[in-house]
Amino acid sequence: MNKNILVRPVKKEDFAAWSVLWDGYNRFYERTGPNALPDAVTQMTWSRFFDGYEPLHALVAEQDGQLLGLAHYLFHRTTSRIEASCYLNDLFTAPEARGQGVGRALIAAVYEQANLDGSTVVYWQTHETNTTAQRLYNQVADRSGFIVYRKSLT
Repeated sequence: MNKNILVRPVKKEDFAAWSVLWDGYNRFYERTGPNALPDAVTQMTWSRFFDGYEPLHALVAEQDGQLLGLAHYLFHRTTSRIEASCYLNDLFTAPEARGQGVGRALIAAVYEQANLDGSTVVYWQTHETNTTAQRLYNQVADRSGFIVYRKSLT
């Protein structure tokens, strides 16, 4: 892992650089053109990071003043444990920074935050075709075997 990577909470002045990463993340998952997220979703997501009543948090990976990656996570209750669970909602590394330890550093930082919050589990999902990310995920977590189902209600 590159020792010069700093992982820290996102700051309000990071919006422009964060937006570039957020747009890259959404492009990766083909949320562009007619499938693009409305700007209102991006604006609300950003505002939630700074609202103390929201369980949504954001970390960024920085090197030499440039943002290289992002991680968004949230805490929630569940019926299977007393402690809150931590869901790693979004993880993205800029293409030019991949393979340099950015994703690993972000995941480790989410683990640390979850531990500080008293969570006993961190979990996430990825698309079955995202085999590059799965190589990292298989090194830093256990594959649960669960299959995700969803139904859009809008």
